[in-house]
Formats: sequence, structure tokens, C-alpha cells
Amino acid sequence: MNILVTGGAGYIGTTLVPLLLDEGHHVTVLDTLRFGIGPILPWFRQPRFSFARVDIRDRPALAAHAREAEAFVHLAAMVGYPACARAPAEAQTINVEGSGNVAAVAGRDRPVLLASTGSCYGDVGGAVCTEDTPLRPLSLYGQTKAQAETLILSQCNAVVYRMATVYGVSPRLRLDLLVNDFVYRALHEHRLTVYEGHHRRSFLHVHDVARAMLLALDHFAEMSGRVLNVGDEIQNCTKLDVCRVIQQVVPGVTVEAAATGRDLDRRDYAVSYARIKALGFHSTVSLADGVRELAQVVPWIERREQFSNVSP
Repeated sequence: MNILVTGGAGYIGTTLVPLLLDEGHHVTVLDTLRFGIGPILPWFRQPRFSFARVDIRDRPALAAHAREAEAFVHLAAMVGYPACARAPAEAQTINVEGSGNVAAVAGRDRPVLLASTGSCYGDVGGAVCTEDTPLRPLSLYGQTKAQAETLILSQCNAVVYRMATVYGVSPRLRLDLLVNDFVYRALHEHRLTVYEGHHRRSFLHVHDVARAMLLALDHFAEMSGRVLNVGDEIQNCTKLDVCRVIQQVVPGVTVEAAATGRDLDRRDYAVSYARIKALGFHSTVSLADGVRELAQVVPWIERREQFSNVSP
């Protein structure tokens, strides 16, 4: 297929696109290159790869580069409540208006896979989240992603993926994600100061996220119109559980409770992945393996404030 990937130069996109090319697809990446062109340079020698520097808020430019697309993977977004809180107007225009442009350009005749987030659930009182759990997003990030879901599902032949918290090494590495951040701090500070350590979260390696997206593209007809949580129950765990895994990999790391700190998305729940498991999906990279991988790479990465515009 000819597949258009918005935000394809980001954290998930730079893991997904090589897999699409390996499967023989033609891939067009649209991205603003907020984090540079470096991670996508190897693909330019591929005859089935093309790139255009396009902001999804520019509907005419988006439409011009989407004419040949047979399917869309919509990753472009401002991600996480800290980034969205710093630039609320931009978060609204990228996550909502940009998604509306993707929906309008794609229409109902071409498949659209939207990367969404478990942050749409908000505070569920400790319940186990299924795809039927009512959405009560608390942060601007969760609210804009929930609006993007509505736009895409109402206007397109779409599948929506509500993803677990992603971690692991990618060509466009992010250090603001919980596991990646904790590994960085463990290696550089030898101490983890954790707030709300007993809150439950759900995690998934970025390679498994990309695998799940291949699954949707390969089985779109049977998944169309559905929302699916993307993850694996085996990686439902608390933040302190993550710390213990890191301590097994990085010797000498101490863990202490933070005096302050609060997750504005109020994520404290396990997630059911029965729907995607029924389609044959399961994780292949364990949290421990992901931490070991990060521990080899993170010492060589210069830390900077991460301000992501690509879905996690």
C-alpha cells in the first residue's frame, strides 16, 4: 500500500516506518521536523520512501501530499500534559484542528489509524479500564486527544488505538516518558524520587506499539470503527514496580518518596487488553528487557527538555 504517516519523524514513527518499508509498503512521512531530520536520514535511499515538511494544520499542503495515499497512520500530535500545558493554544490547534484536517482529507474511503492515549480515561477511581469505560479526561492533553478520537471516528473509516505509556529506544529517543526518564535519572543521579509511587500504570515498548500498528493495517476490515486499548496486562504495574525493575538492572540506585507531585491525568488503573489480544496481539519486549536496552543507550544521550509533537 501507499501509506501516509503524519508525525513520522517522531518517537513512534521512526520505529514504525522501517517496519512498513520492510513489508514492502510505499511510505510518505509528513512532519515539521521539530526535532531535526537526523533520525529519518537512512530512509532516503529507499525508493519506496518520500518525505515532505508539512504541518497538519495546513490543510491544502496536507491534501496535496495525500492524493496517492491508500491509508493513513496519524501520529502527529502535541503529546503529554506538560507540553500541552506549556502551549495550550498550540495543543488545541495541532491535536484537534490538525486531526480534523486529517479526517477531512482522508474521508470515508481510505483507512485511518489514529494513535490516541489512555490519558483520555482520566480519573476512573482505580477501576480496570476497558474500551467502554467512560472518558473523563482531566488534562488538556487528554481532552484534545479525546476530541481527536471523536473527529476521526465520526468522519473516517477509522481504528483508534488508546496506547499504554510507551518506553524504549527509538531513533528519535524521548527522555520525558516515565520509564525512559527513570532510567536516565537512575544512571546519572543514582536516585529515583517518585511521587504517587503506588499508582498503577500500563506500559508498552515502542517496538510493540509499531507491531500493533502493522496488525491494524493488515486486518483493518475486521477492526474498522473500533477503539482498542493497546498494551499487555503483563505490563500493568505501579511506578514503584518500575523502580524495582530498574534497581535490578542499575546497581546502587535508591528510591525515595517525593514530598510533592501529582499526575494531572490521575492515571491509577489497570487496563484490559482483551480486545486486541483476541486479534492475536501480545507484547514481545518485557519491561526488564526495555530497561536493559535503555541503560546501554541513555548514558550517551544529552539531556534536554523534551517538548514532543509526536504521539507516545
